[in-house]
Amino acid sequence: MRHSDFDRLEEEFGIIIPEECRDYTPKGWAKNFRLAMDAQPALISTPNAGIPFYLTNYIDPKLVEVLVAPNKAAKILGEVKKGDWATLTATFPLIEHTGEVSSYGDWNDNGSTGANANFPVRQSYHYQTVTQWGERQLEIAAQAKIDWAQRLNIASVMVLDKFQNNSYFFGVTGLQNYGLLNEPSLSAAIAPGTKAAGNGNVWVSGNTINATPNEVYADIQAMYVKLVNQGNGLIDSDTKLKVVMSPQSKVALTSANSFNVNVMGLLKENFPNIEFETAPQYATAAGQLVQMYALDVEGQETGYTAFTEKLRAHAVIKMMSSFRQKKSQGTWGAVLFHPFCVTQMIGV
Repeated sequence: MRHSDFDRLEEEFGIIIPEECRDYTPKGWAKNFRLAMDAQPALISTPNAGIPFYLTNYIDPKLVEVLVAPNKAAKILGEVKKGDWATLTATFPLIEHTGEVSSYGDWNDNGSTGANANFPVRQSYHYQTVTQWGERQLEIAAQAKIDWAQRLNIASVMVLDKFQNNSYFFGVTGLQNYGLLNEPSLSAAIAPGTKAAGNGNVWVSGNTINATPNEVYADIQAMYVKLVNQGNGLIDSDTKLKVVMSPQSKVALTSANSFNVNVMGLLKENFPNIEFETAPQYATAAGQLVQMYALDVEGQETGYTAFTEKLRAHAVIKMMSSFRQKKSQGTWGAVLFHPFCVTQMIGV
C-alpha cells in the first residue's frame, strides 16, 4: 500500500494505522505472487496452541504416606524380649507359699509350712514376609523420584509390626498364646451403669456424649471397686493404675460437671497415680471395652507383652535381574502374671 492509501482509509472508513505499524512491500516483491504474503497457508498438522502437559508438570519430592492406626499394645504394659527365634516355648514358674499354725506347747510339734509351684507355659509364634524388587522396576520408579527399594523395606517392617501389635491384643489361635483382650484367666467384664439418656448406656452415641460426667466417673469407680475386691488388700488408691479404652470412649472423659471439673481431672484428683491410654482395638464387635490395670503390686509387675525376635532381616538373594529378601519376627503375645490386677467393662 502507498502512503496515500493509508490516508484514504483514515478519511473514508475511520481506520487508523499508526505510522510505526505501516510498512511497504519492496518493489522487487510487489509482483512476485508466489510469496502470497496476504494469505494464510493450509495446515498439514493438527492445530495446536500448547506443549505437552507433562513438560509443565511438577512432582513434589516429599512423599505423602497413607496413615494407618497406631500400634499401642506395647505402651500398655511394656514390652520385653524372651528367648530367640529358636525358642518354641517359655515357662514362667509360679510359686505359692502355704502353711498353718497351731497353739504353742513345749512338747507340741503341730503346724507346718510349705510351697506350691506351678509352671504356666506359653508358645511362641514366628511369622515372615518377603520383599522383592526388580532392576527395571527401580529405574522406572526413580523417574517419579521414588526410592522404591527403600519404600518396600519400610512396608515390610510396618506389616510385621502391625501383626506383632495385633498378637499382643489377641494372641494366636491354636497356640497357648494369648492377648490383652482374650487372656482366659481374666475376670468377666462388668456392664456399665444405667444412663439417664439411655441409648444402650454407652458413654458416646454417634457424635454426642451420651453419659453425664458423674455417670462416666461412676462406671470407672465401679471398675476400681472390683479391682480392690480382687486384690484383697493389695490394691488401693495409691497403686499405679492404667485405664485403657478406645479413642472414641476417651472423649467422654473431657465432659465437665456443674463445677467445671472434667472426668479426667476428677479421676486424677482421687487417684494420683492413674494413667490413660487409648487403642482402636478396644472398639470391639461386642461394644466399647475399657480395662483397668494395677501395673505393679508388692513390687511385682502385673505382666508384659513379649517377643522372641523384634526383627530378623535375612540375606538378600540376587536373582537374574531382581532381588528378594525375607524378614521375620516372633511373639509370645501378652503374658499376665496376676490376672486379678485387671478389671474390664464392656458396652460403655
